[in-house]
Amino acid sequence: MIYTVECSFADPHSEAEWNAFYSLDKLPALISVSGFHTSQRFKALSGGCPVYLALHSIEGLDILTGEEYRQKGGGNFARWQQHITDWHRNLYEGVERAPAVGETEYLVLSTTGPQPLRELGLKPSAMRAVAMEKFPEHRWLAKAGRDVIGDIGHLPDDVHVYAPMTPQLTNGDDVASASAR
Repeated sequence: MIYTVECSFADPHSEAEWNAFYSLDKLPALISVSGFHTSQRFKALSGGCPVYLALHSIEGLDILTGEEYRQKGGGNFARWQQHITDWHRNLYEGVERAPAVGETEYLVLSTTGPQPLRELGLKPSAMRAVAMEKFPEHRWLAKAGRDVIGDIGHLPDDVHVYAPMTPQLTNGDDVASASAR
């Protein structure tokens, strides 16, 4: 399942410090939670959506309601809470693991269907919201080489393009179990 966290940040004076906290402290804490498999952070290059997006591959909703999540990863935003705006959380099924998006690639999302992504020559994966806000109910995601997307200003309004802010982190337990096979 894919757990998404989206938000914007309203204080330019502390935004760099907040981004450092989220990327360097929060993501590693989250990926250490049992049931988290991958975590990666993105920044929107197109308008009409929250500026920041984090994608996490997790086992299921019970991970987010457990004590380990509360202790290691849930919350921890008190210092910046007053500046976090347009905050949304969703849990999607349909994609087991979020794609790792490299520094020469973009993550591309659509809420109106797979066709806008197909028209860009991409292979979209469908997701359906099953918990939390459940909005948007459906999303399609794909990753693309930066050369494929071209001028972001000419994309349909419902297509949002994100650049990775971090590499995709993986849970050490997943790596160990995969290498043991």
